[in-house]
Amino acid sequence: MAVTGPAQEPGTQDEWRRRVLADPGLILDDPELMRALVLTSERAMGGNVVDLRAMAMERLETRLERLDETHRAVIAAAYENLSATNQVHRAFLRLLDAEKFDDFVLALGGDVAQILRVDNLRLVLESADTGGNLGPLSRVLVVRPAGFVASYMSAGRPTPPRPIVLRQGEPPAQNPYGNKAHDLRSEALISLDLGKGRLPGMLAMGAEDPHHFKPGQGTDLIGFFAGAFERVLRRWLA
Repeated sequence: MAVTGPAQEPGTQDEWRRRVLADPGLILDDPELMRALVLTSERAMGGNVVDLRAMAMERLETRLERLDETHRAVIAAAYENLSATNQVHRAFLRLLDAEKFDDFVLALGGDVAQILRVDNLRLVLESADTGGNLGPLSRVLVVRPAGFVASYMSAGRPTPPRPIVLRQGEPPAQNPYGNKAHDLRSEALISLDLGKGRLPGMLAMGAEDPHHFKPGQGTDLIGFFAGAFERVLRRWLA
């Protein structure tokens, strides 16, 4: 008795042929099928023939793959930027809910820090009097002598610091984070202009993730948050 292989029945082949003729996209939209057809055509032509059409198709396929990768990267970046924008808006709205200065400061180190996904957030104010008892506010508010902000943001260098500094590594010894500093591996430092006749301030955001803040990152959203924060803080200090 003869044994036959798994070849398709003529009816099945005819049905597949009709489907392809009715909708060639079944093959044209399938990269693996198209690649198999091109390879079969090349083998049929022999080794002495150069198929420029096949080479052009390969290049177009490579360009299409790169375009798809770029498209996915742009979408991911746009989504990340939208998410960060929403975070900044939520954080600032939370600050606007405060009805007292103490609530404003404590919200900064609590809910706002969580919304912004930073592990430690401190408000530094320069003052001639650094010996006062801040009570519960000391968890967030840090008072330092005049010149501290510029010195810390510039890492002790004589050059004036930029308004926003992003850097990686464990914070320097004279940091505003207290006993939490040894866990931090990146930070964002934002200078605050508190108005004419007042010493400057600083927002210090520390993160345990060494890549959370790093040089070269965009600072537009941080700059927006800082500008809005300055204006509200000036009113509280008025």
